[in-house]
Amino acid sequence: MADYTSPEHHPAFEEYCETIFELNEDGQRVIQARIAERLEVSRPAVSEMVRRMSDEGLVVVEDGEIQLTEPGRELATTMVRRHRLAERFLTDMLGLSWAEAHHEAGKWEHVISPAVERAIADQLDDPTTCPHGNPIPGSGYVEPKLEALSTVATGSSATVTRIPEELEFTPGLLEFLESNEIKPGVAAKVIASSPDGTTTVDVGGTIVGLSAFTAERILVTI
Repeated sequence: MADYTSPEHHPAFEEYCETIFELNEDGQRVIQARIAERLEVSRPAVSEMVRRMSDEGLVVVEDGEIQLTEPGRELATTMVRRHRLAERFLTDMLGLSWAEAHHEAGKWEHVISPAVERAIADQLDDPTTCPHGNPIPGSGYVEPKLEALSTVATGSSATVTRIPEELEFTPGLLEFLESNEIKPGVAAKVIASSPDGTTTVDVGGTIVGLSAFTAERILVTI
Protein backbone atom coordinates (compact mmCIF):
# COMPACT_ATOMS: atom_id res chain seq x y z
CA MET A 1 0.00 0.00 0.00
CA ALA A 2 1.07 3.55 -0.62
CA ASP A 3 2.29 5.53 2.40
CA TYR A 4 -0.01 8.54 2.59
CA THR A 5 1.08 11.40 4.80
CA SER A 6 -0.07 15.00 4.93
CA PRO A 7 0.61 18.14 6.92
CA GLU A 8 -1.52 18.54 10.02
CA HIS A 9 -4.74 20.43 9.41
CA HIS A 10 -7.71 21.41 11.52
CA PRO A 11 -10.19 18.48 11.72
CA ALA A 12 -12.81 20.63 9.98
CA PHE A 13 -10.54 21.01 6.95
CA GLU A 14 -10.00 17.26 6.96
CA GLU A 15 -13.73 16.59 7.12
CA TYR A 16 -14.55 18.99 4.30
CA CYS A 17 -11.81 17.60 2.04
CA GLU A 18 -13.06 14.09 2.73
CA THR A 19 -16.64 15.11 1.95
CA ILE A 20 -15.65 16.73 -1.36
CA PHE A 21 -13.71 13.58 -2.29
CA GLU A 22 -16.67 11.32 -1.49
CA LEU A 23 -19.18 13.47 -3.36
CA ASN A 24 -16.90 13.31 -6.40
CA GLU A 25 -16.56 9.56 -5.95
CA ASP A 26 -20.34 9.23 -6.03
CA GLY A 27 -20.44 11.22 -9.28
CA GLN A 28 -22.04 14.32 -7.81
CA ARG A 29 -21.26 17.90 -8.74
CA VAL A 30 -19.73 19.44 -5.62
CA ILE A 31 -21.51 22.65 -4.71
CA GLN A 32 -22.01 24.29 -1.34
CA ALA A 33 -25.58 23.01 -0.98
CA ARG A 34 -24.48 19.38 -1.27
CA ILE A 35 -21.73 19.83 1.31
CA ALA A 36 -24.20 21.52 3.66
CA GLU A 37 -26.64 18.62 3.21
CA ARG A 38 -23.98 15.93 3.75
CA LEU A 39 -22.48 17.56 6.84
CA GLU A 40 -25.79 18.89 8.16
CA VAL A 41 -24.51 22.43 8.54
CA SER A 42 -25.78 25.79 7.24
CA ARG A 43 -24.84 27.12 3.82
CA PRO A 44 -23.24 30.25 5.37
CA ALA A 45 -21.02 27.94 7.46
CA VAL A 46 -20.00 26.05 4.32
CA SER A 47 -19.33 29.29 2.48
CA GLU A 48 -17.02 30.51 5.24
CA MET A 49 -15.18 27.19 5.47
CA VAL A 50 -14.70 26.99 1.70
CA ARG A 51 -13.26 30.50 1.77
CA ARG A 52 -10.80 29.48 4.48
CA MET A 53 -9.87 26.31 2.61
CA SER A 54 -9.29 28.32 -0.54
CA ASP A 55 -6.96 30.61 1.42
CA GLU A 56 -5.11 27.48 2.63
CA GLY A 57 -4.73 26.24 -0.94
CA LEU A 58 -6.88 23.15 -0.41
CA VAL A 59 -9.69 23.96 -2.85
CA VAL A 60 -10.54 26.15 -5.81
CA VAL A 61 -14.01 27.28 -6.85
CA GLU A 62 -14.89 27.51 -10.52
CA ASP A 63 -18.41 28.36 -11.72
CA GLY A 64 -19.79 27.46 -8.30
CA GLU A 65 -18.17 24.03 -8.29
CA ILE A 66 -15.70 23.22 -5.51
CA GLN A 67 -12.63 21.28 -6.55
CA LEU A 68 -9.76 19.90 -4.52
CA THR A 69 -6.27 21.12 -5.31
CA GLU A 70 -3.41 18.62 -5.22
CA PRO A 71 -2.73 19.30 -1.50
CA GLY A 72 -6.48 19.07 -0.84
CA ARG A 73 -6.70 15.75 -2.65
CA GLU A 74 -3.73 14.38 -0.71
CA LEU A 75 -5.40 15.36 2.56
CA ALA A 76 -8.73 13.91 1.45
CA THR A 77 -7.12 10.67 0.35
CA THR A 78 -5.46 10.29 3.73
CA MET A 79 -8.74 10.86 5.57
CA VAL A 80 -10.72 8.50 3.36
CA ARG A 81 -8.07 5.82 3.67
CA ARG A 82 -7.96 6.06 7.46
CA HIS A 83 -11.75 6.15 7.76
CA ARG A 84 -12.22 3.02 5.65
CA LEU A 85 -9.40 1.15 7.37
CA ALA A 86 -10.93 2.07 10.73
CA GLU A 87 -14.34 0.82 9.59
CA ARG A 88 -12.81 -2.46 8.51
CA PHE A 89 -10.95 -2.85 11.82
CA LEU A 90 -14.03 -2.00 13.88
CA THR A 91 -16.26 -4.48 12.05
CA ASP A 92 -13.82 -7.30 11.38
CA MET A 93 -11.82 -7.23 14.61
CA LEU A 94 -14.19 -5.70 17.17
CA GLY A 95 -17.51 -6.87 15.81
CA LEU A 96 -19.22 -3.49 15.60
CA SER A 97 -22.21 -3.05 13.31
CA TRP A 98 -21.86 -1.11 10.08
CA ALA A 99 -23.60 1.94 11.52
CA GLU A 100 -21.54 1.90 14.73
CA ALA A 101 -18.31 1.48 12.78
CA HIS A 102 -19.18 4.31 10.40
CA HIS A 103 -19.86 6.65 13.33
CA GLU A 104 -16.75 5.68 15.28
CA ALA A 105 -14.47 5.77 12.23
CA GLY A 106 -15.49 9.41 11.75
CA LYS A 107 -13.68 10.09 15.04
CA TRP A 108 -10.75 7.74 14.55
CA GLU A 109 -9.74 9.13 11.16
CA HIS A 110 -8.61 12.41 12.75
CA VAL A 111 -6.27 10.84 15.30
CA ILE A 112 -4.77 7.83 13.50
CA SER A 113 -1.05 8.35 12.92
CA PRO A 114 0.84 6.94 9.91
CA ALA A 115 2.35 4.25 12.17
CA VAL A 116 -1.05 3.16 13.50
CA GLU A 117 -2.51 3.29 9.98
CA ARG A 118 0.20 0.93 8.79
CA ALA A 119 -0.31 -1.39 11.77
CA ILE A 120 -4.06 -1.59 11.15
CA ALA A 121 -3.51 -2.40 7.49
CA ASP A 122 -0.98 -5.09 8.41
CA GLN A 123 -3.30 -6.58 11.02
CA LEU A 124 -6.10 -6.78 8.44
CA ASP A 125 -3.79 -8.18 5.73
CA ASP A 126 -4.05 -5.07 3.56
CA PRO A 127 -7.77 -4.94 2.72
CA THR A 128 -8.75 -3.23 -0.51
CA THR A 129 -12.24 -2.07 0.52
CA CYS A 130 -14.20 -0.88 3.52
CA PRO A 131 -17.01 -3.15 4.83
CA HIS A 132 -19.39 -1.54 2.34
CA GLY A 133 -17.18 -2.32 -0.66
CA ASN A 134 -15.80 1.18 -1.25
CA PRO A 135 -12.11 1.21 -2.25
CA ILE A 136 -9.39 2.04 0.24
CA PRO A 137 -7.01 4.52 -1.47
CA GLY A 138 -3.55 3.12 -2.05
CA SER A 139 -4.64 -0.50 -1.59
CA GLY A 140 -4.27 -1.58 -5.20
CA TYR A 141 -8.05 -1.96 -5.58
CA VAL A 142 -9.09 -2.89 -9.10
CA GLU A 143 -12.67 -1.93 -9.89
CA PRO A 144 -14.77 -4.57 -11.63
CA LYS A 145 -17.46 -3.70 -14.15
CA LEU A 146 -20.27 -2.31 -12.03
CA GLU A 147 -23.89 -1.43 -12.66
CA ALA A 148 -26.77 -0.23 -10.54
CA LEU A 149 -28.98 -2.88 -8.96
CA SER A 150 -31.99 -1.08 -10.44
CA THR A 151 -30.81 -2.00 -13.96
CA VAL A 152 -30.73 -5.75 -13.33
CA ALA A 153 -33.50 -7.53 -15.19
CA THR A 154 -36.26 -9.28 -13.28
CA GLY A 155 -35.34 -12.93 -12.82
CA SER A 156 -31.60 -12.25 -12.99
CA SER A 157 -29.10 -12.44 -10.17
CA ALA A 158 -26.21 -10.13 -9.32
CA THR A 159 -23.56 -9.87 -6.63
CA VAL A 160 -23.73 -6.86 -4.35
CA THR A 161 -20.37 -5.10 -4.66
CA ARG A 162 -20.53 -1.52 -3.34
CA ILE A 163 -22.73 0.50 -1.00
CA PRO A 164 -21.72 4.08 -1.96
CA GLU A 165 -21.07 6.76 0.63
CA GLU A 166 -24.33 8.53 -0.22
CA LEU A 167 -26.23 5.57 1.21
CA GLU A 168 -23.99 5.43 4.29
CA PHE A 169 -25.16 8.94 5.18
CA THR A 170 -28.85 8.17 4.67
CA PRO A 171 -30.38 7.83 8.17
CA GLY A 172 -31.20 4.25 9.12
CA LEU A 173 -30.16 2.77 5.80
CA LEU A 174 -26.92 1.07 6.89
CA GLU A 175 -28.81 -0.70 9.67
CA PHE A 176 -31.51 -1.77 7.21
CA LEU A 177 -29.08 -3.10 4.63
CA GLU A 178 -26.90 -4.94 7.14
CA SER A 179 -29.87 -6.51 8.94
CA ASN A 180 -31.19 -7.78 5.59
CA GLU A 181 -27.77 -9.11 4.50
CA ILE A 182 -27.47 -6.65 1.59
CA LYS A 183 -23.68 -6.78 1.79
CA PRO A 184 -20.75 -6.97 -0.63
CA GLY A 185 -20.27 -10.52 -1.86
CA VAL A 186 -23.90 -11.51 -1.36
CA ALA A 187 -26.01 -12.73 -4.29
CA ALA A 188 -29.33 -10.98 -4.85
CA LYS A 189 -31.96 -12.17 -7.30
CA VAL A 190 -34.32 -9.51 -8.63
CA ILE A 191 -37.84 -10.89 -8.39
CA ALA A 192 -39.87 -7.75 -9.11
CA SER A 193 -39.59 -4.14 -10.23
CA SER A 194 -42.48 -1.80 -9.46
CA PRO A 195 -43.58 1.29 -11.44
CA ASP A 196 -42.50 3.50 -8.52
CA GLY A 197 -38.96 2.18 -8.89
CA THR A 198 -39.03 -0.24 -5.96
CA THR A 199 -36.83 -3.27 -6.61
CA THR A 200 -37.65 -6.47 -4.75
CA VAL A 201 -34.83 -8.96 -4.29
CA ASP A 202 -34.40 -12.44 -2.88
CA VAL A 203 -31.29 -12.64 -0.68
CA GLY A 204 -30.75 -16.17 0.59
CA GLY A 205 -34.48 -16.76 0.85
CA THR A 206 -35.24 -13.40 2.46
CA ILE A 207 -37.42 -11.08 0.37
CA VAL A 208 -36.34 -7.43 0.61
CA GLY A 209 -37.89 -4.36 -1.00
CA LEU A 210 -35.51 -1.54 -1.89
CA SER A 211 -36.61 1.98 -2.77
CA ALA A 212 -35.72 3.49 -6.13
CA PHE A 213 -33.23 5.79 -4.37
CA THR A 214 -31.45 2.79 -2.83
CA ALA A 215 -31.60 0.40 -5.80
CA GLU A 216 -30.26 3.07 -8.16
CA ARG A 217 -27.17 3.50 -5.96
CA ILE A 218 -26.26 -0.02 -4.85
CA LEU A 219 -23.63 -1.24 -7.29
CA VAL A 220 -23.46 -4.88 -8.36
CA THR A 221 -21.58 -7.21 -10.66
CA ILE A 222 -23.41 -9.63 -12.91
